[in-house]
Amino acid sequence: MPDPKKREQWSAGDLYEPYVGRWSRKVAAGFLAWLQIAPHAQWLDVGCGTGALTQAVLRDAQPASVLGIDASAAFVDFAQALTPDPRARYQVGDAQALPLADQSVDAVVSGLMLNFVPSPASALAEMARITRPGGCVAVYLWDYAEGMELIRHFWDAATRLNPAARELDEGRRFAICRPEPLSALFEQAGLARVEVHALDVPTPFQDFDDYWSPFLGGQGPAPAYVMSLPEPERLRLRELLRETLPQGKDGHIALHARAWAARGRAQLSRT
Repeated sequence: MPDPKKREQWSAGDLYEPYVGRWSRKVAAGFLAWLQIAPHAQWLDVGCGTGALTQAVLRDAQPASVLGIDASAAFVDFAQALTPDPRARYQVGDAQALPLADQSVDAVVSGLMLNFVPSPASALAEMARITRPGGCVAVYLWDYAEGMELIRHFWDAATRLNPAARELDEGRRFAICRPEPLSALFEQAGLARVEVHALDVPTPFQDFDDYWSPFLGGQGPAPAYVMSLPEPERLRLRELLRETLPQGKDGHIALHARAWAARGRAQLSRT
């Protein structure tokens, strides 16, 4: 089985949105309600993707400004086109080497990104570095192992047909997407008052095509796996999912998604 990271693509915002972006937007609202950041703060969204979290901050948190940073130039362009608000700007950048000065931002957030960087600890340390004393650092990540049902159903079917696909399963690959490892990572970054919180949202699909078609976009591990398959194997996977997903009589598929959110405060004094 080739290196799973070489399969992953993050280059087409219009294809990412129906796959995960639409559900990230739902989680973002609950995430911000939990954070309760005071109005007029300066925000940074690390790994902003197509802008779901940045746009939620603009809508719900009354920020003074929001900067979104992402490694994908295509995602940055897509997000910028969807965000006419003058308080927001986007730029290409590396989560492990953020282009901001020490203690320069009030709130640093990240949605569905931290598990994908080569060194999550390095990225979180950078997020802590640029946060003002007493400021908030917070992230949310899918519970791939159990609670992110649309992806869990996918990998269960994929590994049933091809056991080697198990190595690509995000639930297996990303140990930090659970409460205990995520909390430990925040504490290792020197953040104080660390808390972890579950965020649950419905992820309904009108019918099977609404569920399946986003996997054909190639954006992210599961869609990249689908598009790597020869056509007969892809059809076998599609039909197995059609058989195993919990569909109502009208074809509706009612699933749920859980994300784990973590937050901590930058230390008032650092050594």
